[in-house]
Amino acid sequence: MPASAQALPEGTDLSIELVDPKVLRVCADPHNLPFSNEKGEGFENKLAEFMAQKLGKKLAYAFFPQATGFVRMTLGSHRCDVILGFPQGDDLAQGTNPYYRTSYALITKSGSGLDDVATLADERLKGKRIGIVAGTPPGTVMAANGLMTSAKPYPLVIDTRVDSSAEAMVKDVSSGQIDAGVLWGPMAGYYARQANPPLRIIPLTKEKSGPQLAYRIGMGVRPADQNWKRLLNRFIQENQPEINKILLDFGVPLLDENDRPITAEALTK
Repeated sequence: MPASAQALPEGTDLSIELVDPKVLRVCADPHNLPFSNEKGEGFENKLAEFMAQKLGKKLAYAFFPQATGFVRMTLGSHRCDVILGFPQGDDLAQGTNPYYRTSYALITKSGSGLDDVATLADERLKGKRIGIVAGTPPGTVMAANGLMTSAKPYPLVIDTRVDSSAEAMVKDVSSGQIDAGVLWGPMAGYYARQANPPLRIIPLTKEKSGPQLAYRIGMGVRPADQNWKRLLNRFIQENQPEINKILLDFGVPLLDENDRPITAEALTK
């Protein structure tokens, strides 16, 4: 049995907490790249496969769209035992220790004159057409800097089976329909590297006012599942370099606690 599978104190019974102690049952969205899909192509799918191997469990999913009711219909209904992307501070479930930190990012074309813009207060953004997902925190910062009058909004709530605001925004930057886009880091990194030519992304870590744009992401479990949470915390602690590699392979802009980027080069040293 792998060492991590023995991470709990002797005599602790996970069968009280888990749907099936022999199976890693993951709550996931079936159409939500780069995070997860039914084909197992997202980075949360790859993380789930790695976890199942390390914990000595089989892997199974309970799929449900990531919208209102997701936690209640999956974790809360005991259809699965863990949500693999859960923001720290969200009280719908109990969070583990975070396993990555990232931020919203600005997406631009190389040679656009916006390559080194690092904050939404930069004067070079004035009058530019900037894409923003409606209702997301950077919209407040854009409004404070007078950027919303010429902004192009993209819907926050969509049917992910047929549409993707992130993909649409990146295509619009590539085609020149908009000058730049502001998007959640994992989506920005994933879709920007798929563009031809690839687009530049700049994590928005230098904003002086407005809501925070960088967040710690952990896993979500049921409030009563204390032993399961301890096991997951130990898994994260013991496997952080491998977790980072999975995320970086998908273009997730990883940040340390001082807002410095965590790079693939740094991991290999």
